[in-house]
Amino acid sequence: MHSDSGEGDITASIVIEFERGPTLKVSLRRERTQTIIALTSSLPFASKANRWGDEVYFEGPFHSPLEADARAEMAIGEVAFWPDGDAVALFFGPTPVSSGREPRAYSPCNLIGSIEGDAAVLAGVKQGQPLKVSLE
Repeated sequence: MHSDSGEGDITASIVIEFERGPTLKVSLRRERTQTIIALTSSLPFASKANRWGDEVYFEGPFHSPLEADARAEMAIGEVAFWPDGDAVALFFGPTPVSSGREPRAYSPCNLIGSIEGDAAVLAGVKQGQPLKVSLE
C-alpha cells in the first residue's frame, strides 16, 4: 500500500515470489530515492534468479544511477539495487568478495530496503529460478 506523508517519504512493501520457492516481503526504505521511484514504477515484473555466494540477484526493467549513500557493505536481509548490472540483490550471507560473515556486494549498491522475516530461506533459491516482483 502506498501512503505519502507529503514530505517526500513513502511507505511501501514489495513482494518477491519465487516459482516453487519462497515468497518474500521487502519493506522499502522510507526516502523516495530515484531507485525506489524507478523500482515501484516498473512493477509488476518477472525475472530469473541468479546466485553469487549467499546473494540472490535478478535483473529489473529499470535503471537508477549510483546514489550518494550507496555502499558495498551490506547486512543480512538487506535488499539493494546494483546499478552496474541493473539488478536487485538480496543478501543472506557472505559473497565471494566478503572478508567475514557479512555480505558484501561486488561494487556499491543503492539500498532499497530489507527482507521481513528470515532471509535464510533464500538458500533454497536456484540459479535461473523464475520469480515475480509486485507491490504489496
